[in-house]
Amino acid sequence: MLRGSFVELPPLTEEIRTPREYPSRPLVGVGAVIVHDGRVALVRRGNPPAKGQWSIPGGLVRVGETIKEAVVREASEETSLEVEPLDLVDLVERIFPDKDGRIQYHYVLADYVCSVKAGVLTAASDVSEAAWATLDEMPGLKVPRVTIEVIKKALQRLERGFS
Repeated sequence: MLRGSFVELPPLTEEIRTPREYPSRPLVGVGAVIVHDGRVALVRRGNPPAKGQWSIPGGLVRVGETIKEAVVREASEETSLEVEPLDLVDLVERIFPDKDGRIQYHYVLADYVCSVKAGVLTAASDVSEAAWATLDEMPGLKVPRVTIEVIKKALQRLERGFS
């Protein structure tokens, strides 16, 4: 027989989260390489760790959500576009140490190439801008090299087809 006091825990919901800063484990996220008419949707991040940088839309996977569902939701939340994830392009690790070398952010990202089903590209949610860009325009926007490599893989995957 158990004795003592028990604390009633709230149900597991989005309110119980691993902190993004200084997490105890890597966080699982997604990225959407949204391609339309030879251009890729980019968003300018509104929050750390990449605040102010251009990137592909994306964010964290919620408990109970599939990775593809997270891709669709994050794309919609950040760009107002309805997308269809077509294929996994790459798994990318983004690790951001602080000035003392402690790991401040650590993400494992599943990046999917996506097509547009509906909508007009508009900055929404936690991004400050959204724009269509060609691969040639990305270095001028200071898109991180790791992101450009994922975009290149996505465009190659589209050219070759999915086999």
